Amino acid sequence: MAGATSANRDVARNRRARYDYQIEDTIEVGLVLTGSEVKSLREGRASINEAYAGEHQGVLSLFNAHIPEYKPAAPFNHAPKRVRRLLVHRKERDRFLGLIRREGYTLVPLALYFNDRGIAKLQLGLAKGKRTVDKRQDIKKREWDRQKARLMREKG
Repeated sequence: MAGATSANRDVARNRRARYDYQIEDTIEVGLVLTGSEVKSLREGRASINEAYAGEHQGVLSLFNAHIPEYKPAAPFNHAPKRVRRLLVHRKERDRFLGLIRREGYTLVPLALYFNDRGIAKLQLGLAKGKRTVDKRQDIKKREWDRQKARLMREKG
């Protein structure tokens, strides 16, 4: 699953996820949202930096994602950090929940966006946490790649 392309409009992106976690697989899932949540997302107001996905009452759910209230919908507004149900095929749900339970994986939201049809989608990454040593090695590798590219440009 490629995820969010340039045709899709990003609402929120979790930049820190790829730094803190080793992403092994990605999946695109739908969200069950209320009308005021969709309106707030269309304004580009959301944060998934501290969010994660997991099991809640037997279904895959998104926890701790912040979608602020939509002011014009005052009497019909939603709770900004409520638990939101994720829409995913049963086989995929069972596979991911099994990995979370048994092997210590985490489902981390990578991007929240609207697809070509205007439907809100969430890109989840199946991730394992990185240790500080791994992060340092990634930084060294990235710096070396930059330096190598710079040297290649200078030499010809």
